[in-house]
Amino acid sequence: MNKIMYIIAVLFLVACKNKEKEVEVTANVPPVEKPAVHSEAFNTSFKNVLDRYYSLRDALIASDTAAANQAAALLLRSADELKLDELKKIDTNNIIIPTAQTYTGGINSESKGLLGEAGIEGKRKSFQMISANLFDLTRTVRYAEEKVYLLHCPMAFNNAGADWLSNSTEIKNPYFGSKMLTCGSVKDSVVLR
Repeated sequence: MNKIMYIIAVLFLVACKNKEKEVEVTANVPPVEKPAVHSEAFNTSFKNVLDRYYSLRDALIASDTAAANQAAALLLRSADELKLDELKKIDTNNIIIPTAQTYTGGINSESKGLLGEAGIEGKRKSFQMISANLFDLTRTVRYAEEKVYLLHCPMAFNNAGADWLSNSTEIKNPYFGSKMLTCGSVKDSVVLR
């Protein structure tokens, strides 16, 4: 009987010790990062970039090279006009603005590349790089005015896969258009609301 009481006491102490450790571990979890509060000027300029990007995506879904060129030219201008100087209040370590400039530079370069491509497949390849830069830009500046989803098509570019952005989870594939319109899945999102 004493052995049973001893075993129960040891188990009770071990259980209590584990509870204390569990509390310690959860107490050290970093708080969830809050969205940045941006100026209206920045939010408007960023929304313009997203809207122009979505127009480009829609043109590629429709396999319309002329509309893709027009949308890419507007995206290029919107990226140039992005009000990154409005981020100075939150960029206390001078990291956000230079990083954002790198991504806007990538968007600009790839938009110019897309304009130089004659065929739809070349335009889609440039779009892939624009998408990667814009998603990273969205995360860097912590844009919180709308949800931005990263969707993925595993079969694009000979099964290498490619991503694109959307403001909804509905799959409309810009890499295959009507050939495989619903091929893809939601891979990630920027939801800072």
